Amino acid sequence: MKIKPSASIRQNYNEISALCKSTGEPVYLTKNGEGDLVVMDIEAFARREKMLKLREELLDIEEDRLHGAPDYSVDEVAAMMERAVTEVRHAGA
Repeated sequence: MKIKPSASIRQNYNEISALCKSTGEPVYLTKNGEGDLVVMDIEAFARREKMLKLREELLDIEEDRLHGAPDYSVDEVAAMMERAVTEVRHAGA
C-alpha cells in the first residue's frame, strides 16, 4: 500500500500515475494526515470491477442453490471458473 499526501497529486501527477501503473495497486492520498482519496490505474480498476462482479454472480448462484436451484458438477464449475479467470486475464492484458 502506497500512501501520499493529497498535495502530491497536484505536484507529482506523473509520478503517482507511473506508480499506479507499475505496481497495479492503488495509491492512498491523505489530507491533513487523514485518508482522503484512492487513486488507481484504470486497468487495475477494470480488473477489480470484474472480480467484484464475478463474486456477486457467485454469491447469487450460491443463494439460488441454497433455495433449490439445480446443482452443477465439479467439472461444470471448473469450466465456468476457468472461463471467468481467462476473461479477467485478457482484460488486464
